[in-house]
Amino acid sequence: MKIIKTPLPGCLVIEPAVHGDARGFFYESFHAEKFAQLGLDLKFVQANVSRSAQGVLRGLHYQWPHPQGKLVSVLEGEVYDVAVDIRVGSPTFGQWAAAVLSAQNKRHFWIPEGFAHGFAVLSEQATFVYQCTALYDRDADAGIRWNDAQIGVDWPLAQPSLSDKDQRAPFLADVPPERLPVHAP
Repeated sequence: MKIIKTPLPGCLVIEPAVHGDARGFFYESFHAEKFAQLGLDLKFVQANVSRSAQGVLRGLHYQWPHPQGKLVSVLEGEVYDVAVDIRVGSPTFGQWAAAVLSAQNKRHFWIPEGFAHGFAVLSEQATFVYQCTALYDRDADAGIRWNDAQIGVDWPLAQPSLSDKDQRAPFLADVPPERLPVHAP
């Protein structure tokens, strides 16, 4: 397994060791002991799968006060995946990191608790998997506008297909501080 650090401390791109031949391939998408040796002692309580068409952008989502860490990957297709540090008091507050995840590269992206997350579908379709450290909580569900100029994510889509919820999401500067996670140094 190869770990690639991003500009955001704690956000990591993970490349599993893939074993393949003419019949296909095998890889471990998660191994608790190996991840713990890398400093990621993760306990997943929920796994989700979404399928989206090309041009769809989902995000930027987060939960507060019941944050979720997410290990995300793509089983089919390709996405541009983004994490944004929204932890009040963090030295990287408002900064973002991205990774291209695909069925071909088999990369995973670890988004720690306290970060907003979103992705844009680059291929005709994409099947996306989320392994979460906390259960979904409708009352804690929140989001930041995908095209917030203060954050400045360089999305590969100019006119994405968005949900009503994502179109109405607030800008980061408009979110009350008590509705954002706090950086714990």
